[in-house]
Amino acid sequence: MEFVINNECFNKAITDVSKAISLKTTLSILSGIKIVANSNCLILVGSNSDIVIEKIIPLMMDDEKVLEVYDTGSVVVSAKYLSEIARKLPKDIHLKVNEKQLVTIQSDEIITTLNGFHSEEYPRLPQIDETTCIKISSMELIEIINQTSFAVSKSESRPVLTGVNLSFNEKHLSCAATNSQRLAFREIPIRTDVNGSFIVPSSSLNELTKLFKNEAGPIHIYITDNYIVFKSNTISLFSRLIEGNYPNVSGLLPKESKTIIIMDTNQLLKGIDRACLFANEWKNNNVNLEIIDGSIMKISSNSTEIGKIEETQTIKMIKGETDLSISLDGSFFIDALKAIKEEEIRISFGGPMRPVLIEPVNNPFHLHLISPVRTY
Repeated sequence: MEFVINNECFNKAITDVSKAISLKTTLSILSGIKIVANSNCLILVGSNSDIVIEKIIPLMMDDEKVLEVYDTGSVVVSAKYLSEIARKLPKDIHLKVNEKQLVTIQSDEIITTLNGFHSEEYPRLPQIDETTCIKISSMELIEIINQTSFAVSKSESRPVLTGVNLSFNEKHLSCAATNSQRLAFREIPIRTDVNGSFIVPSSSLNELTKLFKNEAGPIHIYITDNYIVFKSNTISLFSRLIEGNYPNVSGLLPKESKTIIIMDTNQLLKGIDRACLFANEWKNNNVNLEIIDGSIMKISSNSTEIGKIEETQTIKMIKGETDLSISLDGSFFIDALKAIKEEEIRISFGGPMRPVLIEPVNNPFHLHLISPVRTY
């Protein structure tokens, strides 16, 4: 195997696939990057068995030649040392592998050799059925992940809650995330032949948002027995699915409300953020909301050692009971408000100890649910 490659392209690809590699792996081969040189491209693969990232470097990028393959073949090279060496080389990189898997890396007058592994020992990628595919714009997919994934559970006691539930039917894709104290839900219209519900680790989806943020074209999604695959023209992410049954999200939503208000999203976000200054003393970052005179929202928090902060904001519309006082986790509230792009939100209260429903005005396909917290 032998090729010459543009330094910048090679380093970017190494950085991307290295995100899937764990230095604590029990399989030594998985501490390496698999490099495959084909006549028309170079393929780099990194994996920790739960997540696999594959990057393709074509011969030409933006009308410039970035790769020249002299001899096809494959090898696995230590990710740690390949990354460190390539990052410190000044110009194009000439990489050559002999029959004993000895890898020679040259740039200018700098020559490095590394012992490689036989690529046949590297785990094979899951097989994709390319006839069944979901197509979605990268911008839309990244947006709905960012609007939901923050709400997953950080505790491993219920593994299904550490993932985001992606549900497909022929007309919609919905994403739901919950940690039992809050819920984030988003739905968008798509056209697909795939029907099903799949739990994807939030860590995989967060990696996806970084990898695909500069991808202009569509992302193709494939489902295998144990994996979900996100694929663009040059990069693929394979993520193992979480087994189990996800909670019925629709059953969590309140059926009726005692009080409904409409407020300015950005103004309320800033008010909750200020109130959180003194909320850290409480286990749940308690921020108190109270309706005054049927038209004013008082936002407050207090610390016995530091002091108290409170402010009032005008309620744009109120419907139902005007006597309300409730405490919520301020950090949960901030996460929800940051995920909403619309200028106004509708907040529905079912009572002082009932979950609070937060929705953008005129967008029924995006909602957040936050359980209240006790103040004693």
